[in-house]
Amino acid sequence: MLENKDKQYVLNTYARNYVNFKRGVNATLFDDTNKDYIDFTSGIGVVSVGHGNEKVANAIYEQVKNITHISNLYAIEPQALLAQKIHELCGYDVSMFFANSGAEANEGAIKIARKYGETKFKSKKYKVITLAHSFHGRTITTVKATGQDKMHTPNFAPYPEGFSYNHYLKDIYTTIDDETVAVMIELVQGEGGVQPLDKAEVQNLAKFLKEKGILLIIDEVQTGCYRTGEFLASNLYEIEPDIITLAKGVGGGVPIGVVMTTLKDIFVPGDHGSTFGGNYLVTRAALEVVDILDAYKNSGALDEAIIYFEKKLAQLFEENQKVFTQKVGLGLMRGLRVVDEATLAAVIKSAFEEGVLVLKAGKNTLRFLPPLTITKEEIDEGFKRLAYALTKI
Repeated sequence: MLENKDKQYVLNTYARNYVNFKRGVNATLFDDTNKDYIDFTSGIGVVSVGHGNEKVANAIYEQVKNITHISNLYAIEPQALLAQKIHELCGYDVSMFFANSGAEANEGAIKIARKYGETKFKSKKYKVITLAHSFHGRTITTVKATGQDKMHTPNFAPYPEGFSYNHYLKDIYTTIDDETVAVMIELVQGEGGVQPLDKAEVQNLAKFLKEKGILLIIDEVQTGCYRTGEFLASNLYEIEPDIITLAKGVGGGVPIGVVMTTLKDIFVPGDHGSTFGGNYLVTRAALEVVDILDAYKNSGALDEAIIYFEKKLAQLFEENQKVFTQKVGLGLMRGLRVVDEATLAAVIKSAFEEGVLVLKAGKNTLRFLPPLTITKEEIDEGFKRLAYALTKI
């Protein structure tokens, strides 16, 4: 039995639901009893072009039957092509490094900032300011960069020095000192409750940091690759960061991280590296994903999906005012604030029983991260099931 094997052989790091998914078609999953589930999570924002995407599957198959991996000691054609494609779509003059996850991408961003602070000033600058309720990863360094006290448990101490947190953007100005090298933020806080930052405040901060020679790092691990409607949330906010990180939806399910920077000459050979990062398999898959989403955006279908999803979400919100208190989010990164944590847990459990997958964010937010290619029929069915699940709590 799957549950027994999992509990016996896999480290206990997740509070799992013991469902055995066997296949998927776009935003619909099927378990081993052939029960179907509408997926409003896309593997926490990863399966951007849907489950079982034939174009991605074929690209992976064609690549694997030739070369899967050779290491970064040699040039990798799909890696170079993917870098070119991302460069064109993001609209910034950047070079990039490929890693295996969002946490690794954020580690790379911090290393870039630290080297910048070491080599570009007479006195060393190394401090990084982030926001309370942020989430930047689970390595020791990115855990410390994360502005949530619950993540800084003594179990994993001591942590690297040089990180501090502010609750609001307006407070950052007064906490910058002579050793501050960078400010690192998510434009929409995902784990922090699907909370978008104010556009004007972000633009003012970006301008201020540029004048002071302090780097702006934008963590787009969750918001990137069209999740908010544009290729980058940075495009939507009309800013020009010094460093941007990507992961999740770029690979459509294969593990990939990207750190891109305008500081194109900051690293030299030996400064950074990865055995698996950017290999043939992941970059060929990601290149297919990005091509699909580029065409999807240009056709107008992505904007249509966003508008339709928002319409159905608003309807659910209006009809359940005793459960929900606020709508939040951008694009297909949405949330509904729930009256309390116990109710949120009950909603997620009841939704699962009715065959619709949703997520928790922060303390009291019901989070929606559907595949970007979700159809109107899947949206309708998912919200129909969710509405019925709400009647049962």
